[in-house]
Amino acid sequence: MASRLEELCVQKGLKMTDQRRVISRVLSDATDHPDVEEVHRRAAAIDPRISIATVYRTMRLFEEANVIDRLDFGDGRARYEQNRAEHHHHLIDLESGEVVEFTNEEIERLKETIARELGYELIGHRLELYGVPLATRKGKPEES
Repeated sequence: MASRLEELCVQKGLKMTDQRRVISRVLSDATDHPDVEEVHRRAAAIDPRISIATVYRTMRLFEEANVIDRLDFGDGRARYEQNRAEHHHHLIDLESGEVVEFTNEEIERLKETIARELGYELIGHRLELYGVPLATRKGKPEES
């Protein structure tokens, strides 16, 4: 059975080789935001013939076809996720590196309002929040 990402690739007219199918399945199954090396590790566990160069080329192809999104969370590694229909944002835990996905209608309305007040129609946006768990901040003086 084809993954959702593979179906998107076919719709975009991309030729789907066996190795691209494996990589698309790895990305479709990901519940995190893997970097290229992690995608390679997971893909090579399925098909050991897949090289890191193939993963890099495939990721670039998928990104150019707009079926995956490249994310930069400030840790020096590009991360990836499927380009999904539902809009969401990310909260990055600076202590653990965990990425929490969230949606918030109030933020969505506020972004539209800001753009309109500045005389713009909002066409796209990306919001990333960076933080540490409140539990680790207890007992530490407030920073200014």
